[in-house]
Amino acid sequence: MYSGPVAAHAYYRLATDGKPDVVVLLGPNHTGYGSALAVMNEGFWRTPLGDLEIDGESANQIVRESRIVDVDDSAHRFEHSIEVQLPFLQYLYGSEFKIVPICFLMQDLTSAREVGQAVAKVLAGKNSLVIASSDMTHYEPHEMAEKKDKVALEAIEEMDEAKFYSTVEAHNMSICGYGPITALIVAAKILGAKEAKLLCHKTSGDVTGDYSSVVGYAAVCFTK
Repeated sequence: MYSGPVAAHAYYRLATDGKPDVVVLLGPNHTGYGSALAVMNEGFWRTPLGDLEIDGESANQIVRESRIVDVDDSAHRFEHSIEVQLPFLQYLYGSEFKIVPICFLMQDLTSAREVGQAVAKVLAGKNSLVIASSDMTHYEPHEMAEKKDKVALEAIEEMDEAKFYSTVEAHNMSICGYGPITALIVAAKILGAKEAKLLCHKTSGDVTGDYSSVVGYAAVCFTK
């Protein structure tokens, strides 16, 4: 009820852009289970809208290219950050595309860059899409959350992963998926993205009317 209407802005844009063959989904590891950087390379993910097959070939290529991503199902078993994106994708595309889920427990700048570089190398020439799933500021007053999110989103729109990362650190931000966002910025630039545009930014206070302690949400589109 909070993140969905914001995410829908991104999926509306995707709906006008054709159907991908493979979608790489990057998300934070909230549970602490499994490897620090974990991918799945076989099987299916099931939602009420059907089964989505994992692209084992692309997943294994990312493991080889990055050398820091492990194959580890356990990191994904109880994690929600990636799976919550799947119904949006299935609503747009059915279940004909394949997915590569990568879960980030380790979110340092160097590792995130390496994952982004590996993803870009593997997806070069493929009909593909990269999505980073993350909330913005957590459990702060609405005005403070808006202020913090604004400077983080400005760095994202500049497609400057170092500035984004240093902004998160300098302002002590509670963005849960800063590693996935960093990796996405890196991959997008290598794959030829020329612009990152903020489509929507809201907080949970905009839904509940309680602005005393909110979580921020944003949708950003990277385009060539």
